[in-house]
Amino acid sequence: MAENRASGYGEDVYGEGVPCWVDAQLPDVAAGKRFYGELFGWTFEESYGGSTWALADGEPVAALARKADGRMPTVWTVYFATPDVEGLADRVWAAGGQVVTAPLPVGDLGTAALVTDPEGAVFGLWEPGTHRGFGRRHEPGTFVWAELYTRDTETANTFYGGLFHDALFGPGAHPDFGRAPVSDVFPAEMPSHFLVHFRVEDCAAALGTVNRLGGRIQAPPFETSYGRVAVVTDNQGASFALLERWKTVL
Repeated sequence: MAENRASGYGEDVYGEGVPCWVDAQLPDVAAGKRFYGELFGWTFEESYGGSTWALADGEPVAALARKADGRMPTVWTVYFATPDVEGLADRVWAAGGQVVTAPLPVGDLGTAALVTDPEGAVFGLWEPGTHRGFGRRHEPGTFVWAELYTRDTETANTFYGGLFHDALFGPGAHPDFGRAPVSDVFPAEMPSHFLVHFRVEDCAAALGTVNRLGGRIQAPPFETSYGRVAVVTDNQGASFALLERWKTVL
């Protein structure tokens, strides 16, 4: 699978611990389609159980789903690939995390679970069936990075390093997953959480579009080792980040 065209429907391409999918739980999916369609140029098609797939150039890049319970958070969730979701959920629990939603088949697409790390950050596990994950990634309008903001980076590194060692540290690993103290960007009282990053060509221009569409800027652009980042919410309150990659200088 090439980096930019990553459907992999003929082969297993996402090793265990590699971010392979994201979805947003929203009060109003139609409003989400209008917001993200204009921001990222996505088109949409219906998927399993009323979920809506977002497409970039005809390839799946994310899903939007209506919240089943209004008390649930409006949030983007990142899913990590695994060939054995039940086994990985057991390992999460044994390492001090929690299983929020036990592994559950999603039609013939695959099997999903929701879990937390020891600090309470929620993330998903995905064992593929017919749906392997991102059809495109790392390019404008698609997933490019997941950052865990945590109060205890040492505990996080131990936890995820144990679960996903090869994906993070193995030979040839190119992880799309970082860890940072909450206080680097957010108030110290903010709970530990994952922040999904989507790539944009021009962060400033994308922020203008977010504002025009009714979103909000949570953290103005700041520089990281992997590019210029701004944290925003959509027009329903789901947080995500915009990432403008640094230009390579030859």
